[in-house]
Amino acid sequence: MWLANDLELASVWMDTTCVEANIHFPVDWVLLRDGTRTLMKATDLIREHGLKSRMQEPGHFLRAMNQQCMAMAQAGKQTDSKKARKRVLRQMKELTRVVRNHARRHRDLLDKHWEQTDWTRTQAEQVLSRIDGVLEQLPQAVKQAHERIIGERQVANADKILSLYEPDVHVIVRGKAGAEVEFGNTLLIVEQAQGLVVDWHLYEESAPADSRQLPASLARMEARLGEGTITALCGDRGFDSAENRGLLAQKEIFNGLCPRGVQEMKRRRHGAKFNGLHRRRSQTEGRIGILKNNFLGRPLRAKGYESRAIAVVWSVLAHNLWVLARLERIEPAKIALLKAA
Repeated sequence: MWLANDLELASVWMDTTCVEANIHFPVDWVLLRDGTRTLMKATDLIREHGLKSRMQEPGHFLRAMNQQCMAMAQAGKQTDSKKARKRVLRQMKELTRVVRNHARRHRDLLDKHWEQTDWTRTQAEQVLSRIDGVLEQLPQAVKQAHERIIGERQVANADKILSLYEPDVHVIVRGKAGAEVEFGNTLLIVEQAQGLVVDWHLYEESAPADSRQLPASLARMEARLGEGTITALCGDRGFDSAENRGLLAQKEIFNGLCPRGVQEMKRRRHGAKFNGLHRRRSQTEGRIGILKNNFLGRPLRAKGYESRAIAVVWSVLAHNLWVLARLERIEPAKIALLKAA
């Protein structure tokens, strides 16, 4: 199969987006409910396999926590809502403490006497790791809820637990209508004129500013495509910086980044090439929507950063094959004539 027109790799457009994690909105006290559910369900599983320590039925604690959650939701509607929320949270903290103790005892029973069950050691390790993951984070989740509700103090984004099950997601401030903040991982996308994604990067840690992502992305593209292939680069004002302007000038790449300064923007908007690149830039938003909604899935179901990164790679590959399949091709008869010539 031959394409009727060569792929145009001279100009590229870049933007960032958020790959949202499949988690509920990270309300502080709801984390206590999540931890209780996981610990009691794991405890119930251990007890069903014959290892028991004295306690009330696990379902009792699940019902009690659900009642506390309903009480917390109703507390916000009361006239003394702050006092009511603090009172309910103190009860939730006490219930969580009891749940942790029961889960820890059953965890130790399984670790020592797993041979008495019909599980293999590997199967037992799955249950142990599930309990350990929650037990390790639950004290911090309790402290976080205490700081926010009882102490009425803000918690830094870097110190927040957003999910007990997805440790690699972050608060991403978007500042958009209906999405002031999102929870997930930052994804950098770079496309060429026909819509092929030529570079991407999903950040595991909190992503650096857009301007600091450009040099690494440009280096990756030059390694794949060869130096001198890219002659124009376009992006929004988040990618603009003195360092990036100098880098593009050094590599003799046309600077299509939207300037941060108003006066500089007024001056550059009269350039035909600059305007042409930015008229095309609106399509990059659509490209991100296609990639996220039609290929990645929204929200992305993969759990853990490594699984999400693999999902992004496969989605980009499928997307690029889809784009190539839609491009105009030379008919087989014409290919035979070209080969004969």
